[in-house]
Amino acid sequence: MVKEAVILAAGMGSRLGNQNDQKPKGFLQLGNQPIIEESIKKLIKCGIEKIWIVTGYQSHYFKELTERYDSTVCLVSNEEFDQSGTLHSLSMIAEKVCPPFLLLESDIIFEYRAIEKILNHRNEDCLLLSGFNECGDEVFVETNREELVFMSKNMHELSRPPAGELVGITKIGKELFLKMMQFYNSDEKNKLADYETDALVAVAGEISIPCLIIDDLIWSEIDDQSHLKRAKEEIYPKVIETDLKYFSKSSNQRHL
Repeated sequence: MVKEAVILAAGMGSRLGNQNDQKPKGFLQLGNQPIIEESIKKLIKCGIEKIWIVTGYQSHYFKELTERYDSTVCLVSNEEFDQSGTLHSLSMIAEKVCPPFLLLESDIIFEYRAIEKILNHRNEDCLLLSGFNECGDEVFVETNREELVFMSKNMHELSRPPAGELVGITKIGKELFLKMMQFYNSDEKNKLADYETDALVAVAGEISIPCLIIDDLIWSEIDDQSHLKRAKEEIYPKVIETDLKYFSKSSNQRHL
């Protein structure tokens, strides 16, 4: 059973400009709560008991989450957030987290079923993919028999048509995490590496990493102002509507 999760939240979000009052991207608010808190609540609802948040830029904002969620949310600081990549942030919790765990990015909004489906996947390693949403800045994923082969933001670097887009929610088991950390420690340059396009791709040559594709998944990354506008006007309302229908259906089924 997966009982822990890691949220990477160290980045500066500079492409958003002044859209978030200089707060970390996870504190963008499309509804009643910051999007990172919405992710936390979905994780808890799915049975996650410990959530590690790797902070960096404006890390003091995250302290309120530890107060609100008591022992569930713990913070780990990447003091070199402006000189390192997401893989370095992930290395910050190497001695703390207990695999298998869920790895999330802090700047995404998504349907509740995304968490439920990946947790229920039979393998303790799983990369979540969606269909193509054409929002810009996508990470395209190449697979072979539903296992990771390669991924890149440049579709032309793939050797075959992509199977889907990377969502930013990954289930990582003990062996996979060990391999990722070995990759991180193999070269000083990997301090600048990303966990997905660098580490996961490298490790995929050694062990199989299954991909779960949900073609109709409603979700969005929020990296820049165009993403934010689309998320506010189009994606977030659909996420709320879909989750309400999903929970209503689940509740009705329990009472049958």
